[in-house]
Amino acid sequence: METQNRTWLSHSLFSARCFCKWALLGLAMGGVVGLVGTGFSWAVDSVTALRQVHSWLLYLLPVAGVLIVGLYHLFGIYKDKGTNLVLLAVREHGKMDLRNMICIFTASVLTHLCGGSSGREGAALQIGGSMGATFSRVLKLDEADSRILVMSGMSACFAALFGTPVSAAFFAMEVISIGVLHYSALLPCMTAAITGSAVSRFFGMRPMSPQVLVPGFSWLSFGKAAAVALVCGLLSFVFCAGIHWAAKGYQRFLKNPYLRAAAGGGLVVLCSLLLGTRMYNGAGTETILAAFTQQQAWYVFLLKLLLTALTLGAGFKGGEIVPVFFVGSTCGSALSGLLGLDPSFAAAIGMMSLFCGVTNCPLTTLFLSVELFGGEGAPFYGAAVAVAYISSGYAGLYSEQKILYSKFKPQFIDKKVG
Repeated sequence: METQNRTWLSHSLFSARCFCKWALLGLAMGGVVGLVGTGFSWAVDSVTALRQVHSWLLYLLPVAGVLIVGLYHLFGIYKDKGTNLVLLAVREHGKMDLRNMICIFTASVLTHLCGGSSGREGAALQIGGSMGATFSRVLKLDEADSRILVMSGMSACFAALFGTPVSAAFFAMEVISIGVLHYSALLPCMTAAITGSAVSRFFGMRPMSPQVLVPGFSWLSFGKAAAVALVCGLLSFVFCAGIHWAAKGYQRFLKNPYLRAAAGGGLVVLCSLLLGTRMYNGAGTETILAAFTQQQAWYVFLLKLLLTALTLGAGFKGGEIVPVFFVGSTCGSALSGLLGLDPSFAAAIGMMSLFCGVTNCPLTTLFLSVELFGGEGAPFYGAAVAVAYISSGYAGLYSEQKILYSKFKPQFIDKKVG
């Protein structure tokens, strides 16, 4: 009995020490990274507003591309892995430092200033991950703890930008290796995400939260939601392939990274002029919100996909997730008339289904749906996530992401996304 009491006391003290350690580190990461993430969000919003006032800035996109390549070379980064580097930092203890943060912060702002079709979440993950890796070296943490701190930084910055702390925490734990959740990082990731989100809200940042008209609970409504999810799950193949093929095409025909960036910028400018609209430049948040209020044309999501592939494939920075929101919401909205759904509901299903398909993160997607649109439609979002997850196969945005367990049977496969 005495031995059991000593064992219980030892375990209790160890748990208490771990709780205090990760709660404090999570708070610290959330505070510091949340401030940087808020600053990044403000910078992107500011340059976007500036570009909308001064439309001529679009013509400087090729110059911005050359400057971005030069910036990375100036800091000694010649083969940037982007968000894949964050995944490697967690899974294989790959090296990240403040150089990555400075480069991705500046390059993303330049991309948005000049109208590249890009998002911001990839930058958020890299900013948070590089800060977590840097702090872990300063604190002299071991390899395992360093990985947890990297995930905490990812959670904090994602939450600061999107205002969705629960999905931010789970995204950092889920995206690395599909089929396994890193629950050891739950406390620091959740603490960091809540703190980062609180910091951004303190400075006036608010999440995108469009109103969704949820249909009545019926098999017909579930069938219609599943149809949208199936289309967007299959569309995830096209989206991921478009991004990867564009990058390979640029590299094949233009070996020099400066020429690739300049040519890619020129192509985006040319496409924008031919289309006669700037709605596909930048993140496109206005169009995302519009998809929830009125049915979109069938070609809108395809054109956004094209410009995003041309932008990111050429080496511009920012991220893919906000363009995913654009493509998914406008695709769902375009299907609303055909299926007899309210545009807001179809846009929400499409947006979340495509996100699930390209990230392979079903739990994150479900939490994100509820945080953005409310819990009333949770059964529909859960059904859509299930359909999109299996119909997307092994497609994925991040080539270093691993699928540890099969999507089709309880079987260990350990393969990278296709």
